[in-house]
This record gives sequence, C-alpha cells and structure tokens, in this order.
Amino acid sequence: MKNTTENSGATREKGRREFLKKAWKILGVVAVAEFVFFFVSLLKPSKELKKSKPGSTVRIIGNIEEFLPGTVTPDRINKLYILRDSEGGFLALSLICPHLGCSVLWDETKKQFDCPCHSSAFDSYGVVLSSPAPRPLDYFPVILEEGKVKVDVSQKAKRRKFETSQMTYAI
Repeated sequence: MKNTTENSGATREKGRREFLKKAWKILGVVAVAEFVFFFVSLLKPSKELKKSKPGSTVRIIGNIEEFLPGTVTPDRINKLYILRDSEGGFLALSLICPHLGCSVLWDETKKQFDCPCHSSAFDSYGVVLSSPAPRPLDYFPVILEEGKVKVDVSQKAKRRKFETSQMTYAI
C-alpha cells in the first residue's frame, strides 16, 4: 500500500511540474507579445497627426525679429527648420529626409543639411547636394502676420526643385 501512495505522489508531483512549465511558457509568450506590441505602437504615428485637417494646424514659431537673415533655426517640436535667407525671405523645411525618413541635421560650418543614416546632403534651401535622397526636403507654407512667423504643418509639400515662389517675404 505504501508503494501505491508513493507512485501517486510522484505522479502528482510530475503532473504539477509539467503544468507549471507550460504555464510559465505561456506567460513568457504573452509577455513577449505585449513588448512587441508596445514597441511597434511607439513607431506608428499617432491618430491625431493622421487626422489633422488643412488649416487647423497653423503653429506660431516665433517673432520675425528672432530669425536673423542668413540663419537656419531648428524647431524640433514641429519637426522643421526655419530658413531666413540673406534677403529676409522665410522657408520652412521638414527635418525628415525624403529617402528613408531619418532626421536631417543642420551643419553650420558646411552650411548644409546632412542625413546621418545614408549620407544624403542638402543645401540651405533643401536641394539635394549628394544622393541617395531622391528629391529635395519637403517644405511647409510660411505665414507672416502681425510680426509673427507661422507655419501650417498640415500642408507639407513635396517638390522637385527649389523655386523662389516657395519663399515668404514680409510686406
């Protein structure tokens, strides 16, 4: 009788171990799935950005006097650069490289935008200096009102080349 009690206890212990192994495997898979879902959701743009309506996202960037002629000023919040050329014209350029979407950086010494991912380079007007970028940096309409520089971030425009009509001048 003692032998059957030992066998049933060993069988129960083995069954419990198998159950716990399966439970931990299932919990591990669930934890990995949650991590992957969380990580992928960080990479997707928010729904608020996708649903923005034209004209509803005009942002005040600053006062006109804050932007000196011949300078490029980053605005990381709105993901753009404000160029004020030597003649006083304004141009808002996207900081997203049209090649694969990396953020371009302004190099003050070279007076150009550089893409750290694949070495594309752009002049101060966003025109491609070196490939693999397929086209110039996108630009946004600039509005100069009441001494303020405003940019409509919902109106990003793709372009093939720089044209002076893309510049905005104070009246």
